[in-house]
Amino acid sequence: MTDPDRDRLPRVRAGVGAVIVIGLLGLGVAVLLSLLAPGGRSEVLAPDAGAPTSATNPATGSDGAAVVFVHILGAVNRPGLYELREGDRAVDAVAAAGGFTPDADQAALNLARLVADGEQLVIPVAGAAPPAGAPPPVADDRVNLNTADVAALETLPRVGPELAQRIVDWRDANGPFRSVDDLGQVSGIGDKTLDGLRDRVTV
Repeated sequence: MTDPDRDRLPRVRAGVGAVIVIGLLGLGVAVLLSLLAPGGRSEVLAPDAGAPTSATNPATGSDGAAVVFVHILGAVNRPGLYELREGDRAVDAVAAAGGFTPDADQAALNLARLVADGEQLVIPVAGAAPPAGAPPPVADDRVNLNTADVAALETLPRVGPELAQRIVDWRDANGPFRSVDDLGQVSGIGDKTLDGLRDRVTV
């Protein structure tokens, strides 16, 4: 005669084993998803802590976009060195640094302008006097020769699509413009054109 309890025992063991296997599979999927989850676009490399630090600059980020490093100081919540992507703007740098502090002079920074690799942004406190010997602020409507694209360069007087492209090509071949006078080395820009651009561009 067959013992019913003995017959049920293998089935109970098999059921418990199946539950354990399903649980382990679920845990493995959760771990895998957490490893594959994409990170944010900005990364804090060296928040200011009273001592200088350095970082190695990779050519591109994990998403393949060109990387730029921006040092943001002053009236932001987390001053420091940040990794951004080429094409990011000042508003992205401020957001990466945790936003403005309540006493920040937000009008002192053009949030829409592009940031450049190696740039330092200093956000002043509202009402604070500029540091002694500080240069006057650059007019927001000037075009930065080192960050402007072809469309932005075309807004300059006597600069059409072809000349704008030559300016970009010269920058790609020779590196950043060190002064406005370097524009004279671009084919098609003579002394007269250069004189007309001096007050409209910056580096």
